[in-house]
Amino acid sequence: MSNCTALIVAAGTGERFGGPVPKQYQDLGGMPILRRSVLAFLGHPHIDKVQVVISEAHIDHYEKAVADLNLPKPIIGGPSRQDSVRLGLEALAKSAPPAIVMIHDAARPLIDAATITSVRKALDHERGAIAAKPLVDTLKRGNGTDIETTIDRSNLWQAHTPQAFYFDDILSAHRAAAGSQLTDDAAVAEKAGINVSLVHSNPDNMKITNPDDLDRAARLLGQNFSDIRTGFGFDVHRLIPGDMIYLCGVGIPHHHQLEGHSDADVGLHAIVDALLGAMSAGDIGLHFPPSDPQWKGKDSAHFVRHVVRMLNERGGLISHVDVTLMCEQPRIGPHREAMLKRLTELLEVMPNRVSVKATTTERLGFTGREEGIAAQAVATLRFPAV
Repeated sequence: MSNCTALIVAAGTGERFGGPVPKQYQDLGGMPILRRSVLAFLGHPHIDKVQVVISEAHIDHYEKAVADLNLPKPIIGGPSRQDSVRLGLEALAKSAPPAIVMIHDAARPLIDAATITSVRKALDHERGAIAAKPLVDTLKRGNGTDIETTIDRSNLWQAHTPQAFYFDDILSAHRAAAGSQLTDDAAVAEKAGINVSLVHSNPDNMKITNPDDLDRAARLLGQNFSDIRTGFGFDVHRLIPGDMIYLCGVGIPHHHQLEGHSDADVGLHAIVDALLGAMSAGDIGLHFPPSDPQWKGKDSAHFVRHVVRMLNERGGLISHVDVTLMCEQPRIGPHREAMLKRLTELLEVMPNRVSVKATTTERLGFTGREEGIAAQAVATLRFPAV
């Protein structure tokens, strides 16, 4: 039995938000909103497992958003939030029911580790606890455009997530409240007579409901990630007889290949060095020495994924990566879109965070003589302000 499972609710259609992509899969600071919410819990010391509830119609979006996070298979939700939570709890009950479940809305991607910790610790002496924010603005009840009365704001709170409960308690409460259409799990718990404690939430723990909220979240994220660093990468590999050249993760049939200990993907190697440089973490040779036989013939995508994991562990994010390939042959234009697609997958960013360019050296130098291919990359990373 796991101690605490985070149940991330992401089954909404996002109709109020609009746009071709549901809001939980839209980009925020270089990654989908859902991924940012999941990562907040995935690395938290008080969370043993992260389980996501999604809409069946969003499986493709989901798989792209959480690629490489090794999450369990998602649970398919229902027509309302309450239905989705209940279905999530029922699925957990059938597999490995936790002692405690922490329920969080995917649309709150700015949840911080301190709030998660506070909500979890509240269950050491309470049966339920929610993140909440005391109301500070004066409240008015209106009648059309006129004020009808002023409402006393004393003891009024805005309910946030996460909301944590002992698993058996909240499962029974949700079963009993099925069909009630309550708006949060605390209301379900209250109806079942479960005492719920209020825990101060980070004021930035906002819920993204409309495009204006997304803009505000991006500004808040930018303020939090104001430590901007740039790294440069450069790599060269010799051309030798062969039948395939790998560039930026894409295999291109050719009458030559690049010589190297791994697959010699000069584009990915330059990107890895740029990322490591921005992290002040050495270079590709330090992490993947060519003298080590385990890297012989290795797909360079492995190196990129490793460095992206390093970046995630350090709390950083990719703002932009730009790579320039220098060669006479092969022609890069026909393969550019495939390269961009592969880079967005490997770097775990949206397409507007990556650029691939190509140039020749006008038949000058070793690239002009088609003796080799060179690549240079620039990576811009953002880290939380120290």
